[in-house]
Amino acid sequence: MSVPGFPSPGFHSLGFSSPGFPSPGFPSPVGGSAAEGLVVDRLAAGSWNDAAIKFGNTFGAVAGFLGILLVVFLVAGRARGRLARPLAVAVFLGPAVLLLAVGLVVPLVRTVYLSLQNDDGTRFVGGENFGWAFTSDSVQKVLVNTLLWLVAVPLVATGLGLVLALLVDRMRGQSVYKSLIFMPMAISLVGASIIFKFVYESRGPGQPQIGLLSRLAVAVGWDDPPNWLLSQPLNTFLLMAVMVWVQTGFAMVVLSAAIKAIPAEVVEAARLDGASGARLFWYVTVPMIRSTVLVVLTTVLLITLKAFDIVRTMTGGNFGTQVLANEMYSQSFVQFNSGRGSALAVLLFVAVLPLVAYNIVQLRKEREVR
Repeated sequence: MSVPGFPSPGFHSLGFSSPGFPSPGFPSPVGGSAAEGLVVDRLAAGSWNDAAIKFGNTFGAVAGFLGILLVVFLVAGRARGRLARPLAVAVFLGPAVLLLAVGLVVPLVRTVYLSLQNDDGTRFVGGENFGWAFTSDSVQKVLVNTLLWLVAVPLVATGLGLVLALLVDRMRGQSVYKSLIFMPMAISLVGASIIFKFVYESRGPGQPQIGLLSRLAVAVGWDDPPNWLLSQPLNTFLLMAVMVWVQTGFAMVVLSAAIKAIPAEVVEAARLDGASGARLFWYVTVPMIRSTVLVVLTTVLLITLKAFDIVRTMTGGNFGTQVLANEMYSQSFVQFNSGRGSALAVLLFVAVLPLVAYNIVQLRKEREVR
């Protein structure tokens, strides 16, 4: 039973009535606008409380971890005699080995185990999930898309980086231009994807176009530009452009440093022998920076092989843009098939290993030369 002047049970017991749903039988104690303001205030207060709790938990965890390390280091620093060296090695390597085991080895073993199980991990199926990965039409299209990314993105990003390195090194104030070109590397791939979603934004005929690409299309006489992210296979290349935009700055900076490291005597000798322009570039510069070019290529290849953020943010893997990393996520966390998702993760891991090994070998060779 409602008492005049007091809110009724249910939603109105919060002290306000929802707009459009007045309290039955009596006037609302709070006006509509005031009620909305109260809702906003309470939601804001709740958000701040949640943020404060999360911050406190994070700060406490970091402080506790640092405190434990401090105590361990103090104990190791006071050790004397035969135990001093083994204890110091254990103190400095122990946390790293523990974190490596917990963060890499254990998940790897569990992923391999799950890849041999059925969708919910309750029955052993052997290599059935890997057979599905290589014979399913949908996964074959994903593998073809991934291969296309692996061919196009590293070559274009490294090529653009090399061209920009050669051009910018001859300009005044090169540090400013290099900073501007390198700046996309400071943006997360999700942030870059959101930026390019606005660039590719397309609206129907008769509506004002706000996307940069659509505006350029209208400016050259294309009155009804398509929805770029729905147009196959163009949308795949437009997604690749985001990765190229991010990685070109990295390639430029590394290759620029390699070009500047070429001994001046070598360049001068080549000029005396009549080399200049394109001949100097192909027969002197490129051979001298060959190892650096390969390292940049393989590094961009590694990043491209694990491409997930761009596809997930911009298309969700729909409209023919799916790649291996996003398919792995979809199988595991959208379709809840841990067996197939783990099998794709193992394939991804196996594909990454040779690239990592090659980069390590190249870096060791460079150190030996130095």
